[in-house]
Amino acid sequence: MVRITLSVENEVLYLDYYKETCPLAEEIVSRNVEIAVLKDPRMAASLLRLHFHDCFVMGCDASILLDNHGDIISEKQAGPNLNSVRGFKVIDEIKYILEEACPLTVSCADILAIAARDAVALRGGPRWKVWLGRRDSMKASLDGANQFIPAPNSSLETLISNFNEQGLDIEDLVALSGGHTLGKARCVSFRQRVYDIEEKRDKYKRYRTFRRILRSICPDSGRDDAIAPLDFSTPAKFDNHYYINILEGNGLLGSDNVLVTEDHEGEIIKLVWAFAANEELFFSSFAKSIVKMGNINVLTGLEGEIRKNCRFVNPYALARK
Repeated sequence: MVRITLSVENEVLYLDYYKETCPLAEEIVSRNVEIAVLKDPRMAASLLRLHFHDCFVMGCDASILLDNHGDIISEKQAGPNLNSVRGFKVIDEIKYILEEACPLTVSCADILAIAARDAVALRGGPRWKVWLGRRDSMKASLDGANQFIPAPNSSLETLISNFNEQGLDIEDLVALSGGHTLGKARCVSFRQRVYDIEEKRDKYKRYRTFRRILRSICPDSGRDDAIAPLDFSTPAKFDNHYYINILEGNGLLGSDNVLVTEDHEGEIIKLVWAFAANEELFFSSFAKSIVKMGNINVLTGLEGEIRKNCRFVNPYALARK
């Protein structure tokens, strides 16, 4: 496990936020993430993705965890999340234990941030200090989830725009894309990349073997839920092989490969090469960028609430701690 020390100033979140109110909070999250990942190694990627998909919609406020209820339409029904995002039961279990230990104290949004860190570390990636003190949203945004979460077939221009909307720059885009060193994707997410894009660009048929493998998993119609690893080289390990893959034209998603194929300025390709050559640099940059992402539009102070159940807004009597 690689520990990353970051020099970060944060005006709204704090290290050791629960030191007095729930001193075992991070330990409880870490222990239960470890159990979940031991049972299902793919869960590491799922928990990382939950944090990412949460932060890109209204900010890091656990809105992605809300179920349909009353006038709330769940973000789980959005295109990028439906039949795709997972890990909700793991968060439920962690929240239940935390409520037993420290009622109405640890937010669901903070649980997501801690769980993402621990999931990455458990698969060999960096471990960073998590800034805490987020509160939970009392609403969800289905439209926001459909609009702001990057699609798997996004162009580079669209990806840059998506990240800029969140206050994230090109280095953040390239570093956070490296999270695709873990996890799997559904056929419906990479079919276009296999049948449309590569066929036109692979003039010299350099990537025939990789494309043949993908086509054996994902036919041009049907089997939408068949899955393939995002990183065929080291699918269960958090490392820098993602960047080596996309330099070789072997990224699974269209949105992975465009970091190389559509970068006409050359700035992004330089970062890809740098991360491919230096795993320590990638780890440091990834940790820095995910901490930055974890600050997007956070609710603090008297904003939002601390949910008792991550799937539902508290009843009115519990709305303020």
